[in-house]
Amino acid sequence: MIIINSAQKQSEIIDLLTSYDQGDTRFTFGDRAGMRLRFTTNQPDEHAAGQTARELIKAAPWGKTIYFTITTGGPA
Repeated sequence: MIIINSAQKQSEIIDLLTSYDQGDTRFTFGDRAGMRLRFTTNQPDEHAAGQTARELIKAAPWGKTIYFTITTGGPA
């Protein structure tokens, strides 16, 4: 599981990650609780999937202007 904490651009983050379809990593949106967005991934290495998510967000036009954190692990 990947958890992204962001107060801004939540809908854009969800759209960005769920539409990502390159390589072996795919993201599925789980739920939203306040600032927390939970995603599952088919990638066995959650750390690598978290890095991919971070790179995707930073590469978006709005990605360099928002504050967010990404953590991995935990119950699905």
